[in-house]
Amino acid sequence: MNIAFFLLPKQEVACVTLDSTLRQTLERMEHHRYTAIPILSSNGEYAGTVTEGDLLWYMKDSHGKVTFDNASKFLLKDVPLRMNNKPVSIDADMEDLINLAKVQNFVPVVDDMNRFIGIVRRSQIIEYCEKFVSRQSLESL
Repeated sequence: MNIAFFLLPKQEVACVTLDSTLRQTLERMEHHRYTAIPILSSNGEYAGTVTEGDLLWYMKDSHGKVTFDNASKFLLKDVPLRMNNKPVSIDADMEDLINLAKVQNFVPVVDDMNRFIGIVRRSQIIEYCEKFVSRQSLESL
């Protein structure tokens, strides 16, 4: 099966850029009720995924310098990312996608120039596998 079948395209994905402020990032995550969100470079390349934990640890480790009130003064590019959410190429096979989805809530998808083109949600892969297993069970009866 082709990965594109599962793709939620970029225009439907809430993203931030490396030049976003912490406040913008927090507001975007809160608005969409996400705990993690893809980060894009200024030219549209996938740059990583920021989590709520990354932002909270950054604020905690700042020893009071970064607060919710002044979060608009700090840039996302300065926040260390604790997880390495790996992307998958649009040309990758399902096995690669499933292996990444085992440890990531979503899998970023990139083209051959590492430009972000969307995500595949783990829930979509689980639904596909459930249907596949159900079909196999029915055929074995």
